[in-house]
Amino acid sequence: MASQDLSLADQPLHKAAQRLRWFLGAFEGQVARTEEETGNRYAVDQDKLAAVFVDWLKAFNAQKPASADDKVAYVGFAAGLMLRTLVAQKPVAIEATPEGADQSNPAYFWPEGYLYVAFCLNVRGLVLENEFHEIQHPGDALTDARTWWSFRENVAKDPSLAIAFLDLFAGDDPEWEMPQIFRTGRVRAIAERFYEAKEIPQD
Repeated sequence: MASQDLSLADQPLHKAAQRLRWFLGAFEGQVARTEEETGNRYAVDQDKLAAVFVDWLKAFNAQKPASADDKVAYVGFAAGLMLRTLVAQKPVAIEATPEGADQSNPAYFWPEGYLYVAFCLNVRGLVLENEFHEIQHPGDALTDARTWWSFRENVAKDPSLAIAFLDLFAGDDPEWEMPQIFRTGRVRAIAERFYEAKEIPQD
C-alpha cells in the first residue's frame, strides 16, 4: 500500500492534519503515489474533499478527549472518523484501472476504498510514530479479499463501521459495538466486562 512523507509540515503533524491546506496537499500526494503503485487513475472532486475535511474536523472536535492518557487511542479513532467521512461522501471516482487487473486485489476490487484506507493508515501511522513514538503494525486483513468484500458491503450500509475496519486493517482490536463513540481508557475497561468480542459484521 502506497505511503508518502507527510512529516514536512511546519508544525506537529497532529496539528497540521487539522489544517485544510495541509489535508488537501497530503491527499493529493497520496493519490499520486497510489496511482504510481497500482496503475489506477483517479478523479478527485476538490469541493467534496474540502467538505470531507470540514465534517471530519467537527467530528474530531466533538469527541476530543481531555485526558492525556487517551491521546494515543484517539489518533486511531480520528483516523477512523476520516475514513468514515471519505466512504460516506465519496470525493474520489476511479477513471481507469490497468487492463487485466486482478479483481481479488483490494486495489482493484475497490480502488476508491483502497485509496481512502491508504491515506488514513499513512496519516495514522505517521502521527503515532512522530508524536508518540508508537509503531503501527498493519494486520493480515489489509490484504485479505474476503475482509475487503465485507468492508465494502458493510460501510455502504453503515459508514461508521469504517472506524472499526480501519482498526482491523491497522492491526488493532476493532470496536464493532457503536464504533462511532470514542471510549476513554476507563470506559473501555468497564465495557469489556460486559461485552464479548464482536466478529466482523456479516451480510
